[in-house]
Amino acid sequence: MSMTMTQKILAVHAGKEAVSPGELVSAACDLVLGNDITAPPALAEFRKIGTGRVFDREKIALVMDHFTPAKDIKSAEQCRTVREFAREQKIVHFYEGGGAGVEHVILPEKGLVGAGDLVIGADSHTCTYGALGAFSAGVGSTDMAAGMASGRCWFKVPEALRFELEGRLPPDVGGKDVILTIIGRLGVDGAAYKSMEFGGPGLDALTMDDRLTMANMAIEAGAKNGIFEVDEKTREMLRGSGVRSWKEYRADANAAYAAAHRIDLSSLRPVVAAPSSPANVRPADEAGHVRVDQVVIGSCTNGRISDLRTAARILKGRRAAPGVRLLVIPGSDQVYAQALKEGLLATFLMAGAVIGPPTCGPCLGGHMGILAGGETAVATTNRNFVGRMGHPESSVYLAGPAVAAASAVLGRVASPAALSGN
Repeated sequence: MSMTMTQKILAVHAGKEAVSPGELVSAACDLVLGNDITAPPALAEFRKIGTGRVFDREKIALVMDHFTPAKDIKSAEQCRTVREFAREQKIVHFYEGGGAGVEHVILPEKGLVGAGDLVIGADSHTCTYGALGAFSAGVGSTDMAAGMASGRCWFKVPEALRFELEGRLPPDVGGKDVILTIIGRLGVDGAAYKSMEFGGPGLDALTMDDRLTMANMAIEAGAKNGIFEVDEKTREMLRGSGVRSWKEYRADANAAYAAAHRIDLSSLRPVVAAPSSPANVRPADEAGHVRVDQVVIGSCTNGRISDLRTAARILKGRRAAPGVRLLVIPGSDQVYAQALKEGLLATFLMAGAVIGPPTCGPCLGGHMGILAGGETAVATTNRNFVGRMGHPESSVYLAGPAVAAASAVLGRVASPAALSGN
């Protein structure tokens, strides 16, 4: 029976020779993930199950990243609950404060996910790890609890969409522009409970950071997961992060897809997703004159070192426009240290930025960058729903780091090309 990448991984982890779309399977988990918001209710449910111990203390990751450093008493109590559970259960992969960062940035850095793995996480953007050739998907806190207790999770095997990538990326166009363009074409439910599978000759044009960004936002098209074919860039990252072994899966030549899409990377432009949907996509230079109050560069989508390099290249020798609050939040301590070493943080400071510690912070309207009513932000985050970054009457434009940096300088939503006429 012919299968896609996702279907092959699910079949192996379910102990079956083959699976088909729509089939319900119980599959073994290689990693179960939770954070400071989703883990506390999962821990309460875990206690009710009554196993007493987690299935494998080395296959659970608990990352304190959403409201940390703790923004208030409730946040501090949530972190303490998870911290005490990790100590009690001797969880190997507990991350908080120094040495930590945003969960979907640090797990690939620390080599906790390999190609062919099956990962569940009580966070919708767990689909990020598909960039490494893994099947990874977000689940609810109850499923996280069951996963911690049993090491298994149930799935309905998804159909797949094929994305054949061709060509090379133009200047100032990155993975964020690619995935926003795709979401703009599909809509927020165009991949509903499907696997978005990426391959083709253009794959080599994408860095691993591009791929992590794209897989991260598969959920914004409604997908169950996003997954990339493994190539030498993938292997280099896996080896560099300390992954000792992995298994590579490729779709069968005659695998069935619900639809196939050809993406000519060379034809893409820097884009933004206007309020209040990731699918409300348009070229950045066609956004109109939209004044900006805040620019956020960071998050699990675009808080990696290549993102900061892109932003710093545009901001070097320039300053954020008067009235623009520029926030730069590295995705991890490793990214922070590298940005410091390369002088990127100095560039940001000279541009008038506030540099924050690695945290999700403003992305979910948590802290460190909340918008007031009537304010507008350009952000490299992944969602721009009503009230996502603060007041329900605020607005968020999603963009890649190049557009975000240019918008900070010009004080309006802008393409980097607009700087040449500044």
